[in-house]
Amino acid sequence: MNKTKVLVVEDETNIAKLISEYLSAHGYDAAAVGDGPEALDYVKERGLPHIALIDLALPTMHGFELSSKLKAMADVPIIFVTSTSDTETIVQGLKRYAEDFIVKPFELRELEARIQAVLARMPSLDYASEPIVKVDEHLQVDFAHNRLLISGKVYGLTPTESILLHVLLRNAGRVVENRMLIARVWPSEDVGEDTLRVHMHRLRRKLESDSHHPHYIRTERGVGYMFTVRPPDHSSAKDEDESGR
Repeated sequence: MNKTKVLVVEDETNIAKLISEYLSAHGYDAAAVGDGPEALDYVKERGLPHIALIDLALPTMHGFELSSKLKAMADVPIIFVTSTSDTETIVQGLKRYAEDFIVKPFELRELEARIQAVLARMPSLDYASEPIVKVDEHLQVDFAHNRLLISGKVYGLTPTESILLHVLLRNAGRVVENRMLIARVWPSEDVGEDTLRVHMHRLRRKLESDSHHPHYIRTERGVGYMFTVRPPDHSSAKDEDESGR
């Protein structure tokens, strides 16, 4: 299995270096960048991290804005690492984006423990280290650009579809309950199962050769959905008339 990729977004160079060197010495694949645009470039070039540590007071892009852009690609777990201790900021950050919040100054051992606790709650997408995730011989996903690559054709994904697919892939082979999908995709919104079904239907229309008889996303009625990788010899070519969808 690949090392856990940690993206450190911190404009204070000494702190960024301290965190990334500590994590690298403890077995992580840690990379540090100084601002939001650099973080987004990193994701496009190197793929999704398993977890992102984001400072809020970044030079040109607030940590919330960066988090929103990352969450429009995939369900990347985030820990805010910041000097603010304002209760309202912390509450909003946890409701909308982050799994955890750690206030400077902190012990590096505590930070690592928090990383481990977050990752223990979330199954890891083992092939997240690649910019384009190869699911099988027919299907690839480019989360950074919100698109599917199916048998040589490209299909755009909405941010909601991209997050849904990421959560399902991360749990491939296991049923993800409806309530869990809703919590991950719409953490701060009052969304019901009807909305989830609509978005899942739209995702299936792009992903499946026959959305009425799906192979990748199976429904467990009344419970949730499960992602299943196609067998190697299964054809997944989509009809020509769907190429512009």
